[in-house]
Amino acid sequence: MKKIGFLGCGNMGGALAKAAIKSVGAENIFVFDVDTAKVRLFAEETDVNVSDAEYIVLNCDYIFLGVKPQMLKTLFEKIAPVIEERTTDFTLVSMAAGVSMESIGEMAQVDCPIIRIMPNMPVSVGEGMILYTANEFVSKEELDGFCNAMKFAGILDRIDEDKIDAASCVSGCGPAFVFMFCEALADGAVECGLPRDKALLYAAQTLSGSAQMLMQTGEHPGKLKDAVCSPAGSTIEGVKALEEGAFRASAMNAVKSAYKRTLELGKK
Repeated sequence: MKKIGFLGCGNMGGALAKAAIKSVGAENIFVFDVDTAKVRLFAEETDVNVSDAEYIVLNCDYIFLGVKPQMLKTLFEKIAPVIEERTTDFTLVSMAAGVSMESIGEMAQVDCPIIRIMPNMPVSVGEGMILYTANEFVSKEELDGFCNAMKFAGILDRIDEDKIDAASCVSGCGPAFVFMFCEALADGAVECGLPRDKALLYAAQTLSGSAQMLMQTGEHPGKLKDAVCSPAGSTIEGVKALEEGAFRASAMNAVKSAYKRTLELGKK
């Protein structure tokens, strides 16, 4: 069984580690984080192995880089000499926003298999979206092994690297925008007299059901929207209010602003 190591066990690294446990078992997962208290609590919860960075780099088949983009250089200053000692095959898996596989390879100071991924928060409940791309050193077997390890995290979709930053601003940043919309729907319902708990339930289920309907029918969202809007009805009046507030333009600008920031982070 392949060993999977996580250098960094924050919210996203921890969520991916939990998904991998379902595929390869906790005994094959190794985690390291500078926050030793946090990583030990995670290990107590999941039964994964607490490790050090050197062990993971020398022994794990897949090495997930779970640190922020601006911390990658510091991380590689510590692990690049260890990577040089490695005599067996391994694959680096980077989730650093805006950082190319070429840059990862330069920091690693070695030509090696690199998979670049952009997961989103819903991977923590098995309903995530993981965008991924791979360099020329990644074999089919290595790619299949990665996909198998992540299969319980949600949907995986391969994309060209020059599109992954833009795509991640929809799937990666999008949950925050969706949560804001859900909260706003619930706030509106509370203003109309609904209790908060029921307002949140109705808003969340409406978003979930609408997303499933969109995916299962394959219909254009505009067509589905039109199907809900009766002539001179309540829904079209609400749609008009959203348009008066530049709802769609605001959503587009949110994605574009996130994309701009992602590119900035990749240059640091």
